[in-house]
Amino acid sequence: MKTNILGLPVAESEEMARALNVLLSNFQVYYQNLRGLHWNIRGKRFFNLHVKFEELYNDAQLKIDMVAERVLTIGGTPLHTYEDYIANNRLEVGKNISNDEKAVHLVVNSLTDLLRIERQILQRSGEINDEGTNAMMSDFIAEQEKTVWMMNAWLEESL
Repeated sequence: MKTNILGLPVAESEEMARALNVLLSNFQVYYQNLRGLHWNIRGKRFFNLHVKFEELYNDAQLKIDMVAERVLTIGGTPLHTYEDYIANNRLEVGKNISNDEKAVHLVVNSLTDLLRIERQILQRSGEINDEGTNAMMSDFIAEQEKTVWMMNAWLEESL
């Protein structure tokens, strides 16, 4: 089996780069959704949610960079056009959402979809002993599961 400079199988690394580019694309849509929520949120919970959405989009921006750099590390080229992002997107695109509950539901649904993609990558990275990708996915999953839990707790309070 032919391996790359990292000792990972070449063909499987190319496949992993494609999967990571799907994740990258979806994170870009998630990021843009969060920017829109941050800008457009209204109502009595404005101050708390405005700050929370900024926290989330700053975190998403860091994760986007990490995913793109992982693609490069394993020998791929990160996608970087809106055309590519939309072509690979699996998330709902939130447009002009100003209602607090709709905004939080969008975040929960987006994170749930990101978690599905990340779990697929985690499984595959484990199969090819790609510990770098595996560790990154594990970290992302743990953080996002906690955010989903917290957002769902907020939604229960607001009902």
